[in-house]
Amino acid sequence: MRLFGRSRPRVGDTRGNAGVVEARCPELAEIGVDPAADPGPATGDISVCEDCVQLGEQHWAHLRICLECGHVGCCDSSPRRHATAHFHDVGHPVMRSAEPGEVWRWCYIHEVMG
Repeated sequence: MRLFGRSRPRVGDTRGNAGVVEARCPELAEIGVDPAADPGPATGDISVCEDCVQLGEQHWAHLRICLECGHVGCCDSSPRRHATAHFHDVGHPVMRSAEPGEVWRWCYIHEVMG
């Protein structure tokens, strides 16, 4: 599976095997998998990309929330890719989907889903 347009292949298959993810990614292991423990959105609104709103834009594909500070940014399928920019700007490595019904997480450092 390719996420965010990455071309580097993933080593191993971590689907359905949390132990493998934890062994390969200490950041995902530290964050855990309980959505109730995740931070709320920094701006209080999980339905908008906070950076796009500041720019006056209303067009993004999907939203991601930083699991360290609650920053909500648009995904790499969006024109501005604010979630990835947030990782590069501040170094917070783990985010999750902010889309309704989705709870998967992504580590930018190890490029693994958990």
